[in-house]
Amino acid sequence: MASKELQAVRGMNDIFPEESAGWQALEDDLRMLLALYDYGEVRLPLLESTELFARAIGDATDIVQKEMYTFADRNGDSLTLRPEGTAGCVRAAIQARSIRGQTPRYYYMGPMFRHERPQKGRYRQFHQLGVEVFGLPAAGTDAEVIALSARILRAAGVTASLQINSLGSPAARIHYRTLLLDYLRPRRGVLCADCRERMERNPLRVLDCKVSACQEIARMAPHLVDHLDEDSAAHFASLQSLLTALDIPYLVNHSLVRGLDYYNRTVFEWVTDALGAQGTVLAGGRYDGLVAQLGGADTPAIGFAVGLERLLALQALQGRGVEAPHPLLFIGALDDVAVARAWRIAEQLRDAGISVVTGGPATFKNVMKQAERSRARFQALIGAEQIAGEALILKEQAGEGRWQGDPEALYEGLRSLGVDFPQHAPHTVRNFATARTSS
Repeated sequence: MASKELQAVRGMNDIFPEESAGWQALEDDLRMLLALYDYGEVRLPLLESTELFARAIGDATDIVQKEMYTFADRNGDSLTLRPEGTAGCVRAAIQARSIRGQTPRYYYMGPMFRHERPQKGRYRQFHQLGVEVFGLPAAGTDAEVIALSARILRAAGVTASLQINSLGSPAARIHYRTLLLDYLRPRRGVLCADCRERMERNPLRVLDCKVSACQEIARMAPHLVDHLDEDSAAHFASLQSLLTALDIPYLVNHSLVRGLDYYNRTVFEWVTDALGAQGTVLAGGRYDGLVAQLGGADTPAIGFAVGLERLLALQALQGRGVEAPHPLLFIGALDDVAVARAWRIAEQLRDAGISVVTGGPATFKNVMKQAERSRARFQALIGAEQIAGEALILKEQAGEGRWQGDPEALYEGLRSLGVDFPQHAPHTVRNFATARTSS
């Protein structure tokens, strides 16, 4: 009896070359933009101590209580697949002593894990770009971080609206929490079950509930920005002035509180309805107390994260998908004798930065089928005749271009058919040998 066919874990998807080309292009574009702002990449572990997320994100959050992938390893230590990147980046910066008297700008890209109900555009393994800036407390840093986020979305062709709010200082938030509870408790019966549960432990989360009845209650609730401490109010006013100076339109959303406990002062989101119901594409904020909370010195910090799946989905809606790269040349061996020479020529061309796919040994008919499936621009077949000294024929598979000559001169044959050869950089599609466009 045949074995049962194994399947991927629910909510965790495979990405094949037809899609990964778009991922690579997006990641390349993001890295170029981040270099403009002097961000350096950090590569962080997927696994962290569960305590890190409990301390950073907050025991009362939905992420810690319901969504984390947590397990005990063989030593009995509790480990968690990272549900977000900020906590791990802060832990790494503290451990490496990289923020002592410094103002580093870091970014990271990679998978995150949350046990949510899978749906279109939301998976249990999803991918994010995250950026973090340490040691800079001024509103100007907030404005620059938001300007970077705007540039990322603009470069991706994403149309979204910026929403901002201020959560003030921890002391101001404690005072506001009392005011908010006094407002919510008489209306408890109208709230959804989740909000009734979270109201006492984290009442600010009621403000960003997506249930319509809860949204109506949140709309009439006291505004946190009306109860900020003096420094936070001045910081928020300065941020708004800077955003105006940078021509970045924004809306103050009094219900925007973010779902993680470590935020203070500035929080922001870019939202769009292009994928259906209005959803967040990119979000972040300031977390000045988190470094000290995790054992480091008092260090101001701000950052954001953007979902790569959502960026790609939004690009696809605009028809901006990237086609998987095709090799420039197919070289086919028509018999066993021709294999060694065909493979040697292919390696020489790869040394010159030319993308080559090989086929055979097989009959002429089967090698031609392989050539067609390769979708290479050019094809060349080597058989006993070429080994004996006959000329090799190089031709375009979907065009009229044709060259005939010595198999060892294939490089010159490609050049004669209008192919440019930039420096060898086979890891980037843009730097493969490409055909000139005739004017």
